[in-house]
Amino acid sequence: MSLFETEQAKSHSGAVLSSCPQCEAHLAVLRVIPGRAGCEYWTMRCTRCGGIHLDIIEAAPSPQTA
Repeated sequence: MSLFETEQAKSHSGAVLSSCPQCEAHLAVLRVIPGRAGCEYWTMRCTRCGGIHLDIIEAAPSPQTA
């Protein structure tokens, strides 16, 4: 399995970090892991300081059809 995931992005209710909270540099996505109840665990590495950050993203509610 590749370290980088290339699947189509899903719709999420929350926002994923786009910059490092420590040095404000860009974050590169290392892996997206499916979690319980439709959430995803996003592992990211800072391109400047090398820090690892984990975001837990909850899936957006699916639209209901009549």
